[in-house]
Amino acid sequence: MIIGAALILGLFVFPMWNIQLGAPQYPEPLGIDIYINGLQGQSEFDLQNIDGLNHYIGMKTLPKAEDMWEFTVFPLVTIAMSVFGILIGLIGLFKGISSNWFAFWFILMSIFGILGVYDFSQWLVDYGTDLDPNAIMKLINPDGSPMQYNPPLFGHKKLLNFDAYSYPKAGGILLWMGMMFTLIAFLLAKKSNRNNIQ
Repeated sequence: MIIGAALILGLFVFPMWNIQLGAPQYPEPLGIDIYINGLQGQSEFDLQNIDGLNHYIGMKTLPKAEDMWEFTVFPLVTIAMSVFGILIGLIGLFKGISSNWFAFWFILMSIFGILGVYDFSQWLVDYGTDLDPNAIMKLINPDGSPMQYNPPLFGHKKLLNFDAYSYPKAGGILLWMGMMFTLIAFLLAKKSNRNNIQ
């Protein structure tokens, strides 16, 4: 439990997600690393280049950390949940504790995770569909509807001549591992409590 709750702090060190845009004119794909407290280009000028491309089709510029409440709230929630989980683990280690506490932490963290993914997906949709009507390029689908440019939440998607890829990175993998460790802690604590009763 202690290890699992501590692993989620890896979100402050490593990016949790990455979106890459590849096209013939970009031999080195453009990439955005998404950290818990802001966005960073995969290479030095990636964010500026992506904003430059997006300007032509009317997409908003990529947000700075201060532009999104998520980059303030998510770090606070992560620290609070990590400290809470470590405390549960320490109490369990030295005094014994009901396995329900491990389950409670896992469920609560899962809820926060689901809300975070939903918020991220809504941001992607808004980012790719709320276009400037005065954009230089106005592209439409065969049915006459405006073309949308939201990258995929997970996996691959074709956006004009760009291939967009969206996958978790080290921070997201550490978060998943931390969740699995706490689930294992719950199962072990439940088994231990059952054996003590017998």
